[in-house]
Amino acid sequence: MDILGAFAEFETQSLAAIAAAADEAALEQVRVDYMGQKSGRIRDLQKLLGMADKDQKPVVGKRFNEVRTAISAALEERAVGLRAAAAETSSSFDVTLPGTVQRGGRLHPITQVINEFRELMGRFGFTVVDGPEIEDERHNFEALNIPEDHPARDPLDNFYLACAGAVSGGPVLLRSQTSTVQIRTMEQTQPPIRIVSLGRVYRPDTIDATHSCMFHQMEGLLVDRHVTMAQLKTVLSQFAHSFLGPDVEIRFRPSFFPFTEPSVEVDMRWGDTWMEIGGAGMVDPAVFESVGYDPEEYQGFAFGLGIERFCMKHFGVDDIRRFYENDLRFLSQFG
Repeated sequence: MDILGAFAEFETQSLAAIAAAADEAALEQVRVDYMGQKSGRIRDLQKLLGMADKDQKPVVGKRFNEVRTAISAALEERAVGLRAAAAETSSSFDVTLPGTVQRGGRLHPITQVINEFRELMGRFGFTVVDGPEIEDERHNFEALNIPEDHPARDPLDNFYLACAGAVSGGPVLLRSQTSTVQIRTMEQTQPPIRIVSLGRVYRPDTIDATHSCMFHQMEGLLVDRHVTMAQLKTVLSQFAHSFLGPDVEIRFRPSFFPFTEPSVEVDMRWGDTWMEIGGAGMVDPAVFESVGYDPEEYQGFAFGLGIERFCMKHFGVDDIRRFYENDLRFLSQFG
């Protein structure tokens, strides 16, 4: 009897049946028919092993193992292919079912206002610059003409950090105004200068409807020859009307700041009362001297505006704390 021929015939037939299996169920039936332990045709081949002559048994046994291994591998490979094909053509996805709505994110209202401030000041010819939020005392106080005994330097009115500055070696704190950026800019740039800086500032204020211990400011600085207070008032008025509309009422009140002289407070009408939105004035000559400018040759004006209060007016929000409570029901209104 040609035992090796029987092995070859079995291998050919089983591989053909495996290739012809159309799905996993048909493939499983092929496996049972050919390789099943109870009734599979592989059992007939095993019987032939006992009929082989003694000198043929090593060759017959090796060939039997080769056939069994080849068929097992073909079964596994075909099963993988059928599963992949079934996944690609699966009809479990019903295109008539309603889809799951993906909720898109949106910018925070303060971020929206900051972006619009950048665009508006760009139209006015101002360049946006940035500066660090952790500052040394020179940039936060001394260069701004704020002496050591000034109340603004009281440790209880600032967020000092328990570390020394990497460069200055002295005390460092979270900046209390964005005016620090104008000092850094003037230290590195000769006039004319026309810049704005927007960012976070920190003061340990009592938190209420119009105050927060962290808020955002826009600092503006213009330095050139023949700069006047009238130009400052024009820029601020035009900016407020451009952002809040032509009907907004703005007023200027005499005030005092160490780094400007003369100085003004800027208010806007809020219902039956007025809300302060910033401070401004002509740059004090002492500030120019601290950065190496000749105060006889150059003049300049500076202003700092509270971004949150513009945001409150713009969106009709009556409490600054709403912006920081992370209530999506509130924030999702401003898309």
